[in-house]
Amino acid sequence: MITLTLVGIGTGNAKHLTLQAIEALNQSDLILIPRKGPGKDDLAELRLVICNQVLQPDGPVIHEFVMPERDPAIANYETRVQAWHSQTALVWSHGISQHLGNRGRVAFLVWGDPSLYDSTLRIADRLASTMATQVEMIPGITSIQTLTAGHAISLNELAEPFIVTTGRRLRENGWPEAVSTVVVMLDKGGAFTCIDPAGVDIWWSAYAGMPQEIKIAGPLQSVSEQIVQTRAVARERHGWIMDIYLMRRRSGTALA
Repeated sequence: MITLTLVGIGTGNAKHLTLQAIEALNQSDLILIPRKGPGKDDLAELRLVICNQVLQPDGPVIHEFVMPERDPAIANYETRVQAWHSQTALVWSHGISQHLGNRGRVAFLVWGDPSLYDSTLRIADRLASTMATQVEMIPGITSIQTLTAGHAISLNELAEPFIVTTGRRLRENGWPEAVSTVVVMLDKGGAFTCIDPAGVDIWWSAYAGMPQEIKIAGPLQSVSEQIVQTRAVARERHGWIMDIYLMRRRSGTALA
C-alpha cells in the first residue's frame, strides 16, 4: 500500500514547518513537486529550497512533474475543477508507480494547511481509485494566521464569529450576513471593490510570510485602489501572486 502524507508547510518560509512536518518529510521514500510552467515555477523552487534545508543527505527521492491545466472548454466551474483533479491524480499515480511501484511512503508539500481551501485532499481521494492508498495529514500554519500575525491583529472581535470565504463568493453574494469580520482567500483580484466600503477596514497581504511580502491596511475606501494597483504590479513582477485579506465593519456600521 502507498501511504500518502500531505504536509502543511505554511506560506513558503521554512521556519513555518513544525517538527512533525520535518520528521514526516524525512521518513518518506518519495516527494512529489509540481511545476506549473515557465514564469510560474517560484512555488516549485520554494518547495525545493525547503527540502534542501530540512532533508537528511540520504533522504527521499524528489520527483518533479508538470501540473495539468484546467480545461477552459468546460464551462461549469465545479465540473472543470473536478476534471482537473482527476487528471492530476493520474499524473501522481504515474510518478509514484515509476519510483515505488505499489508500496512505500509518499509526501506532498501543501501550502498553508491541507484542510483549508486546498484541493490536495480531493486529488488524494481520486488517487485512491487508481492504487491502494492511505492518507495522513500534517497540519501547517495557514495564510490566515500569517496575515493576522503580519498585521498584529486579532482574527475575531470579542466573542464574535467570523467567516472565511472566497473572492468568487464575495463577488456573487456580497458581504456575508450577520458577521462583522470576513476573511477572503482565492481572490483573482479586487473582489472587495464590489462591496460598499463605508465603515469597512481592510488588512491585505500578498506573499504573506515570504521575503517579498507586501502589506497594506486602512479604511477600504482609502486604500482600495492602492491595493488593486500594487497587486497588479507585483503579479507582473513575479509572474504569480497569492494574496489574502481581512475586512471588518467598524462598530456601529450596519451589518448586511
